[in-house]
Amino acid sequence: MTRLAARVGRIDSSGIRKIFDLARSLKDPINLSIGQPDFDVAPAIKDAAISAIRAGRNTYTQTQGIPELRELVVRDEASYTGRTYAPEQVLITSGVSGGLFLALLTLVDDGDEVIIPDPYFVMYKHLVNLFGGTPVYLDTYDTGFGIDAERLEKLITKKTKLLLLNSPGNPTGRIFPKAELEAIAKVCAKHGITVISDEIYRAFSYVPTTSMAEVYPETLVLVGHSKTFGMTGWRLGYACGSAEIIQAMTKVQQYSFVCAPSVVQYAALACPNVDSTDNINAYRRKRDLMVGILSSKFELAPPDGAFYLWAKAPNGLTGDQFVDLAIKNNMLIIPGSVFSERTSHFRICYTVKDEVLKRGAELLCKLADSKAAKG
Repeated sequence: MTRLAARVGRIDSSGIRKIFDLARSLKDPINLSIGQPDFDVAPAIKDAAISAIRAGRNTYTQTQGIPELRELVVRDEASYTGRTYAPEQVLITSGVSGGLFLALLTLVDDGDEVIIPDPYFVMYKHLVNLFGGTPVYLDTYDTGFGIDAERLEKLITKKTKLLLLNSPGNPTGRIFPKAELEAIAKVCAKHGITVISDEIYRAFSYVPTTSMAEVYPETLVLVGHSKTFGMTGWRLGYACGSAEIIQAMTKVQQYSFVCAPSVVQYAALACPNVDSTDNINAYRRKRDLMVGILSSKFELAPPDGAFYLWAKAPNGLTGDQFVDLAIKNNMLIIPGSVFSERTSHFRICYTVKDEVLKRGAELLCKLADSKAAKG
């Protein structure tokens, strides 16, 4: 009789994947659920991948990633954050998810506490639990989904090891302003807390944005190519931080992922030749379209970046109840309970064609006014 490891029981199947699977059973649903861009990989990157395959770049690379890509990352980070990293402070990972996996496995011991602002990306608490840590949730609902430094400090104990940040955020779209990050940095420096800063959506910033690495040296930055370049299935990202942490993560990668996909690493060398401005501007317009329609019926979190709207369910319904109502009307959105310890909200992803977005927004407003929603 098979006996599963106890750690598997600490995590649940992703609520997002459940909705993804449900989409297959519905006929032509309005699908505002899955968080991935609707634009394709640019031809220059595709051509670079094809050229890499034909050139025989199909074997393992160095565990830490090919030197050319790590050097490119060093230049990009110097330009974006002003931080100067040595190549040994950069690790190429299998997406930001792979980077999170390596970082938490490297840094979290049994019983360590990891502070996670709530709402949060679904993976955070499950990976912390999987690796024996304890998630400690920092409620942000009454601070406009920002982080109050005093409230943060009250959560810190002798067991606190990490603070996990996500800006621009999934699911809220919130960007933490520089003054807020500076206040967080003072608290973390006082207590010797390392920050993991998930910046997968940094390109999708519609207001001025600051990286945590700009204000706090003890920051491990995780960035990915998946969203910016439409490469979600290609699984490529990177981590930048102290040499000690990066070298430890590299050692763990040797015995897990081995290396990030080789062909994709070479293809990513073409990314600087791709102008993503039109794609970013298109999502800014989509955000404005949705906010313009939905704000009269729903309370929305500040959509500063990324490509999500975090909406409060209407008329006293839970997010789960409103999502069920949407599904009955052939629409897919994600219940807030997937991303939060609360059940009051739901998440909308606006990475679809404008006409679908408009139909979806109008249907959501109609459902908010419906007899079923009003009870």
